[in-house]
Amino acid sequence: MPQDQKTVAMPAGSSATIARFASLLSGRLNDLREALYAPETQKSLRSFSTQEVASLLGVAESTVRQLSLDGEGPEPERFSNGRRAYRLGQINELRRLLAARRPAEALDFLPHRRPGDKLQVLAVANFKGGSGKSTTTVHLCHYLALKGYRVLAIDLDPQASLSSMFGCQPEFDVGPNETLYAAIRYDDERRPLRDVVRETYFPGLDLVPGNLELAEFEHDTPHALARDDRGGDIFFRRLSSAIADIDADYDVVVIDCPPQLGFLTLGALFAATGLLITVHPAMLDVASMGQFLLMTSDLMSVVEEAGGVLSHDFIRFVLTRHNPHDVPQVHVATLLRSLFGDHVLTSPVLETTAIANAGLEKKSLYELERAAIGRETLNRALESVDAVNAEIVGLIEAAWGRRT
Repeated sequence: MPQDQKTVAMPAGSSATIARFASLLSGRLNDLREALYAPETQKSLRSFSTQEVASLLGVAESTVRQLSLDGEGPEPERFSNGRRAYRLGQINELRRLLAARRPAEALDFLPHRRPGDKLQVLAVANFKGGSGKSTTTVHLCHYLALKGYRVLAIDLDPQASLSSMFGCQPEFDVGPNETLYAAIRYDDERRPLRDVVRETYFPGLDLVPGNLELAEFEHDTPHALARDDRGGDIFFRRLSSAIADIDADYDVVVIDCPPQLGFLTLGALFAATGLLITVHPAMLDVASMGQFLLMTSDLMSVVEEAGGVLSHDFIRFVLTRHNPHDVPQVHVATLLRSLFGDHVLTSPVLETTAIANAGLEKKSLYELERAAIGRETLNRALESVDAVNAEIVGLIEAAWGRRT
């Protein structure tokens, strides 16, 4: 029998057994990561064809080719068949070049915040596991970075699924006091958020990773509330105060909330300028979301009574893993639209093997090569995810006064 299928002898006692399970799984996941990202054991972003570059920049493909022929802008990688390919960092150089040449269209190429535009902080939330929070977050972050925005992803979930999607294995790559907890803790080891921000392999996109350390905030806060007549230094303000430290560095912050309505999630809801609630259009998931909304409303009222001002530029429901050929799902989606109207994004994230296959490699659809899973399959999946993300960008730009 292969080693992987053998029954491994376990030490006596449930805690020791579970610890052994955790050690075995962590070790194997690390082995898989090293094999997947060999030889550097770190993720890297693929290059982009001239056609993809033109699409990202919103210009004709001939424009990109002409810049290369004229020796302007970054030097692309060249292949024997004449094909050219650009890295995302080089695409950003082209953005700056085109913005300088076409001042009237500068916002199209460099959609950064302008003076007076507030930092957009988006919380992706729901306490139903499997609703697609982390998948929605990573695709939104990648989309924004590819469009030229400066983005910070914050993994607020102790399970750290988002961190894993960025090629970061929490138990190996994230040390003590290297998560958001470092910036919101109550003791003398508190650090500025900037100290725990990490650059990623995705230019323009940084990460604050998560791990089990985040759960300490859930344990610490009741004690802080009990001993501090200021309410644990107003626990729900701590995240927004931490984010203020990096306000000038980014256009958008996207927070992947834990699948529970605890102190961490409340802090994210208070810090957020926009709320994205992911929901799989199945009746059990919708019923669970109903309880989430009731609890959220009650707890937000408590925050408001304590002096917190909750004001979101938008609240939207994001339909995830939607199968338009599944009649019960269609009925549930119709129900949600009839109840919440425009607060449900027009475009759903379709159920597709493309996202599942990308997840096996801890990638988003934007990282996959076109030939990885079949061009048509990938294109259909990308159209779905692009449509959702484009709607969210529209909401962000409306908050900045760029759209009505």
